Amino acid sequence: MINVTLPDGSVRELPDGASPMDLAEGISKSLAKAAIIAQVDGQDWDLKRPLDGDAQVAIITRKDDKALEVIRHDTAHILAQAVQDIFPGTQVTIGPAIEDGFYYDFAREEPFSPEDFDAIEKRMAEIVDADLPFEREVWDRNDAIAKFEEMGESYKAELIRDLPEDETITIYRQGDWFDLCLGPHLPSTGKIGKAFKLMKVAGAYWRGDHRNAMLQRIYGTAWSDEKQLKAHLHRLEEAEKRDHRRLGKQMELFHFQEEAQGQVFWHPNGWRLYRTVTSYMRRRLETAGYVEIKTPQLMDRKFWEASGHWDKYRENMFISSIDQEEKVLAVKPMNCPCHVQVFNQGQKSYRDLPLRMAEFGSCHRYEPSGSLHGLMRVRGFVQDDAHIFCTVEQITQEVIDFCELLKSVYADFGFEEPRIKFSDRPEQRVGSDEVWDRAEASLKAAAEASGLDYEYNPGDGAFYGPKLDFVLKDAIGREWQTGTIQCDFNLPERLDASFIGDDSEKHRPVMLHRAILGSLERFLGVLIESYAGKLPFWLAPRQVVIATITSDADGYAETVKAAMLKAGLHAETDLRNEKINYKVREHSVGKVPVIAVVGRKEAEEGTLALRFLGEGGKTQEILPLDEAIARLSKDAKAPDLKRA
Repeated sequence: MINVTLPDGSVRELPDGASPMDLAEGISKSLAKAAIIAQVDGQDWDLKRPLDGDAQVAIITRKDDKALEVIRHDTAHILAQAVQDIFPGTQVTIGPAIEDGFYYDFAREEPFSPEDFDAIEKRMAEIVDADLPFEREVWDRNDAIAKFEEMGESYKAELIRDLPEDETITIYRQGDWFDLCLGPHLPSTGKIGKAFKLMKVAGAYWRGDHRNAMLQRIYGTAWSDEKQLKAHLHRLEEAEKRDHRRLGKQMELFHFQEEAQGQVFWHPNGWRLYRTVTSYMRRRLETAGYVEIKTPQLMDRKFWEASGHWDKYRENMFISSIDQEEKVLAVKPMNCPCHVQVFNQGQKSYRDLPLRMAEFGSCHRYEPSGSLHGLMRVRGFVQDDAHIFCTVEQITQEVIDFCELLKSVYADFGFEEPRIKFSDRPEQRVGSDEVWDRAEASLKAAAEASGLDYEYNPGDGAFYGPKLDFVLKDAIGREWQTGTIQCDFNLPERLDASFIGDDSEKHRPVMLHRAILGSLERFLGVLIESYAGKLPFWLAPRQVVIATITSDADGYAETVKAAMLKAGLHAETDLRNEKINYKVREHSVGKVPVIAVVGRKEAEEGTLALRFLGEGGKTQEILPLDEAIARLSKDAKAPDLKRA
């Protein structure tokens, strides 16, 4: 007999050779029906796989978070079988579950196209209907290699050859079709359901190496039920409508071009939005006791070597060599070593701390061209970066103050409170374990004193210290990591930063690296997509367009524009000889929040017919000019100025 311990601590006795399914059936028929896999001593396990002995066992059902990963992995297997059924001679390679779905890489001479998806999905549905059991088999290594080579599956044979000699070779069979796989899988194909859809086909190098053969990758999405699938597809439709690259063109904000990959060409409208955001942040930082600095773009490599960035980021840094001076300079990928240089100028006292040093620092990092994505992933960007130099005793209050500031800023931009992750020491890092112990304990204590609810994200800290990351959720539920605060005991030591304490001795400051928006480019992309371009009036780069119905209202339109500009509004005129409906439609597409329509009547009466961006731009209100300007001027104030 074996003893099985359940998550609630209770123990059940089962006969030798019993499986997790036997356990589930012994608990209740409903649990056995809902079960999809098990976790045995923390390891994922097939329901029908016998237990090796005494174990801690948890039954995973379709409602558990873990379920989606298994459903998606199983759907990848069904995709592979369907493709080989329809297109004989196609080789299968690897097919993992990924975020929101799965993919499978295939070796085939003829290209796949989206037109093939209907036939593949139909065959996949037939495999689900067949309810084929997933069966785990352990094969001899050499027999497995020989079998796959006999089948013409050279990629599978290569995978097995590259596994460690002592690796157990497991094969999962569904009917006559089988695949090399670690598992686990659902009990049968029928358990997967039909909440899946193939999404796109793309190229992918074998094992991600450009020196290897190019394969064809079919992506799909899979969910627990049709409702979740429909919701996901709706989110994708919304995301496409909100794509900041398309909206950026419609709103005339920015563009990209091949000759400056990953760098933004800001147009007047976009740069006005950019300056509105940075002006707001400057006011918030000044009120919070920060001083703003500006540091060089290029610094000698010795600073980056001393800080540790050279070893960590060298492959992502842009380098400039000066042959005449035999120097190697690096374009800064981040601002921290530069800020230490400012701190090190002149002797600092404990009375100078905390010193909150901010910079809208322009940084450059090499990102592979294939990973670039509009404003979301660029090579040249600006961070709302700051470093707080403080004592150990000041960490908690500084973290509390920062978190309050961050949450207030996010609220002003229309975001709810962020999700927070605590990340501890990564595998590649600088500093001793003792120093990391102090840093992690200090940041954790500060987070708890702040009353923050956070989740652990083990091993994802910065190479110099642990961190708290702040994750925003946009209007359609997508998450974006933006802000961060990092507790660093290492860089002040490595870059020889010090202050004179109240004991007249030298001490190392603690360095808190922090950002609220993160990359301004990326944050603006998130902002544009979350609002679908319909930005709050205070942020809108084109706040009012005064559009004339007839040319005899042109003079009045210019008068209105002058009055609005004097009141601090971003106003422009549209005097073109076009129908007013055409003008309204064009500016609505451009996401102009207010269109002031003026004709002979408005000119004679000194009024404005205001159309507000909404459903079809039909919401309209007629107001006297002075009243309209007073109202719009009030709406145009940034949230912090309204509170002042």
